[in-house]
Order: sequence, then structure tokens, then C-alpha cells
Amino acid sequence: MAWQPDRSGLQQIIQLLKESQSPDTATQRAVQEKLEELNKYPDFNNYLIFVLTKLTTEDEPTRSLSGLILKNNVRAHFSKFPQEVIDFIKTECLGSIGDPSPLIRATIGILITTIANKGELTHWPQLLPHLCQRLDSEDYNVCEGAFGALQKICEDSAEILDSDALDRPLNIMIPKFLQFFKHSSPKIRAHAISCVNQFIIGRAQALMVHIDQFIENLFHLANDDDAEVRKNICRALVMLLEVRMDRLLPHMHSIIEYMLLRTQDPDETVALEACEFWLSLAEQPICKEVLSSYMERLVPILVRGMRYSEIDIILLKGDVEEDEMIPDREEDIRPRFHRSKTHHIKHDDGYGDDDDMSDDGLDDDDALSDWNLRKCSAAALDVLANVFREDLLPTLLPILKETLFHQDWEIKESGILVLGAIAEGCMTGMVPHLPELLPYLIGCLSDRKALVRSITCWTLSRYAHWVVQQPHEQYLKPLMTELLKRVLDANKRVQEAACSAFATLEEEACTELVPYLGFILETLVFAFSKYQHKNLLILYDAIGTLADSVGHHLNKPEYIKLLMPPLITKWNILKDEDKDLFPLLEVFAWR
Repeated sequence: MAWQPDRSGLQQIIQLLKESQSPDTATQRAVQEKLEELNKYPDFNNYLIFVLTKLTTEDEPTRSLSGLILKNNVRAHFSKFPQEVIDFIKTECLGSIGDPSPLIRATIGILITTIANKGELTHWPQLLPHLCQRLDSEDYNVCEGAFGALQKICEDSAEILDSDALDRPLNIMIPKFLQFFKHSSPKIRAHAISCVNQFIIGRAQALMVHIDQFIENLFHLANDDDAEVRKNICRALVMLLEVRMDRLLPHMHSIIEYMLLRTQDPDETVALEACEFWLSLAEQPICKEVLSSYMERLVPILVRGMRYSEIDIILLKGDVEEDEMIPDREEDIRPRFHRSKTHHIKHDDGYGDDDDMSDDGLDDDDALSDWNLRKCSAAALDVLANVFREDLLPTLLPILKETLFHQDWEIKESGILVLGAIAEGCMTGMVPHLPELLPYLIGCLSDRKALVRSITCWTLSRYAHWVVQQPHEQYLKPLMTELLKRVLDANKRVQEAACSAFATLEEEACTELVPYLGFILETLVFAFSKYQHKNLLILYDAIGTLADSVGHHLNKPEYIKLLMPPLITKWNILKDEDKDLFPLLEVFAWR
């Protein structure tokens, strides 16, 4: 006879689940203690799966929460579960995969995957055959629930699914998934593509033998109305570019046309996946050959993608100009270490960072720390500039002229970002324009908008190598003067961008800065009294880089007298276990 719950015990657990949804921290703490106590009872997990799968009269959030607590228990204590409890949970999961609620189906899928990740794919031989069989159900909920679980398993267990350990189930699963690319439900189509996508990079043999059918099916869905389907198609084509260029090459012009369209997709998640295509294509030897005739259309699309969206500006508090008095949240502060001139490793191309695009590999704001269309568009333009070099400029210069001097600050800001993105690849072709552009950019350091000032700092740092080769009075001195003003900006984002840019200038200028050391140190020392916690770490970096760059020239009594008091003051207020000790120690090390 199947396990049945005790009625009073069940009510007790339901009450506990309700209480755990309370916003009160004391209540949550009490619930957590009770849950830990209940974990001592072997059949507690039976109650949790029972609430998830059988108590259809309960509200969905409570049922789902029961499943998520069970998932956490599986992660933490699965090896201690009695076999009969494991068997009961597995049976209930498979029997309820088609629950009418999408939330409950998704929770069951997560639970199945968590059990599978505990090595149970090898000890649950009926799981994959059962899920694949349920795909053929005429009940949409059953088909979608099975596909949702399979997608999660494919994401987490791609390697073992393509191994002899499970007798290579992909040989059956891949052809099965391909059948559903033309399903009437967009959610099922999206699941099917996503499942197959997990096996592209690993070049699973079961997929390679069906690669032409897979690509054909992708093309068939090219104009799908569903954003998730379009996103998965773009993701597939980006990966195929890397692993099966031979199969894409005959269709390359159609694919490029498709990606030009999708990079402008109204759904930004689709546009982002499509934009990745240009990054990947730039790494291929055939890039210049196949893309040359499209650059006049592609470049304006990438430039438009580099503008801040309205939501970006809200998340970045783009309307807040002065925030230097607002303390940083501790969770915003990540470890940071002084970058030695000889050991500085750049974070890819710097576009993993936030809006100030600094090369230090740190995101500037959690709200925009994720990879987004703006960063991807900028990175794509950067790598394409390195492929096409000066050939890019006839298309780009008219766009730059329009954007850099635009009255809308968002467009002007994106133009300044464009100028920074092409600095490395197009430097030779940009040199004739720099005598006009550098003074303009130095002027933009005083723009009324903080986001314009911060991106200008980054862009100017990209041209620092050229600046230091020119007469000091012409560019270096005005740039240094204005950058140091921005180091003392009333906006924390600008402070950070200016400090990072100044560190880059220090690396490029080296002993050229010696005549200005007094002025530089006075500014950096004054910044100690202005900066909040996060930017102090960047200030330490700028001081350490200055010491590396000018060497023994810094070792003069008047400079030491200027610099040491604020450093010692900071040292004295730090506790022994404070993580800021290490970056501060690195600054002391220059002596």
C-alpha cells in the first residue's frame, strides 16, 4: 500500500509552509529552525512531495514552496534518504509531470533534475524512457511538463547523456526532439530547440548525424512569432558557427540577412542572442570575405544597439547627478587588487564591465552587471574594427559625426562609446581626426550628465597611448587636468571611471608625469576625504599604478609627507580581518 500522511502532521507542515512566506524575519528564522528539526524524521520528505503533487486544493505558491524545500533537502541530504522515500518521491514526480499548473510542472522538473544530478540518472533507468514517452501525450500539460524536465536534464547532464554509461540515450532523444520543431505550441517548439542546443558545442555524435535536418528545421522556423523560439534559433546558429561552419557556409548570406533582422528584434533577449553572432563571426577566417558587403547595414545597427535603453537609465539612476555622500552597500563591493603595469591582465575586451567600460574586469553596478545588448554591440563593433581596420571608417565616420554632436545626451553618449570601441582597431585611420576629437572629448568631461562624463573618461583612456606621444601642452596636460577634476566629481560613477582612466594614463605616460606629481598627489589625497568605500579601492589602485609608473621619483620627502598621513589614517581604522587590508598593503608596498 502506498504511503499516506498523518492528517495532523500534514496540517502542521502546511501551516509551516504558510508561515515561511511571511515577510517577518523572526518568523522566517523560527520556520527555518522547525524545518531543520523536521529533517531528522525520514518521512518528512514524503510529506513535502505529497503537498507538491497531491494537495491540489492548496494554493500553488505553497505547493511549489514545498517542492523547493524538498529540492534543497535532496541537494543536502540525499545520501541519507531511505530507499523507500527515494522511490516514493520518484514515483510521485513521474506521476505528476502533467500537473495543470505551469508553476507546479516547473517545480517538479527542477526536482527531477536535482535528483538526476545526484548520480541518479544511472540508478533511475525508467526516467528518460518515461519522459520521452510522455512527449507523445495528447495532453498538452503532460507533453510540456515532460519537455520542461528533459530540457533541465539536457542542460545539466549533457556529457553523461552522450556517454556509454547510459547506453547513449541521445541516439533516441535527438531524433525525437527534432520531431517537435514543428509542433503547434510555441513553448514546445522552444523546449525542443533548447534541448538540442545543449549538444552543439560538445559535437555529440547523435546530433552530428542529423545536423542537416537540424539546420533545415531551424531555417523552417526562422520567421516564428514566438520570441523564445527566435532566441533559441539565434543561439543555435551562433554555436553552429563555431562547430559546423562547413554546414552553414552554403547558407551564409541568408543567415547574415536573418541576423541583421534579429539584431533589431523588438525583444531585447532575441536581439542580444543575434548580436552574439557578429562576435563569433569576427573570429572566423572567412569574416571579412562574407561580411564586407553588409557592413554599411550592420554598423548602424550596432551603433543603435549601443544606446542606453530607458530601463538601463532607470537602473543606473541616470537622473542622479550627485551621490558622493551616499554610502555604498557592502554587497556592491567586490575584491579588487592593484594592477601592476607588468602583470595587468585585461578582462577580455573590457565589455564584461559596466557602463564606464573600464578594463579592470569589475562591473560598476549590479543592476547592469549582466551581459546586455549595449555591451554586446560595443564588443562586436570592437572586434569587427580589428578585422576591417580603416575600411570601417567610411561607413562609421558619418555616423560618428551625427551621434557625437547630437543634442540628445543618450545618443551623444553612445557616439562617445563608439569612438572608444573602435580605438584599437581603427587607430591608424583615426589619427588624422584626433586633433579635432581630443579637445571635444576633453570638453565632454564637463558635460552636465554624469553618464556622459563617465563614458568620456573611458573613451579618452583608449586614446591615452596617442596622447602621450604628442606635445604635453597640447593634449596630455589638459587631459590630465580635466581627468583629475573628474576624480573629484560629485558622482560616484564618474569618480570610478576617472580613477580607472587616470590609472591607464599613468601606465602610458610613466615618467612623463613626473613634472606634475605634486598636483596629481594633491588631488588623489583630497579624494580620500570624498570617496565612499568602493571607490577608495579604485583610488588605492590608481596610487599603486602611479608608483609603478614613476618609480623612485615618488620617493621624495614632500611627496611622502603628502601621501602617507591619509594612508596611515585608513590603516588605523581597519580591523585585522578587514578585506581592505590587502589593497591598502599593496599601496604601502611601493615604498
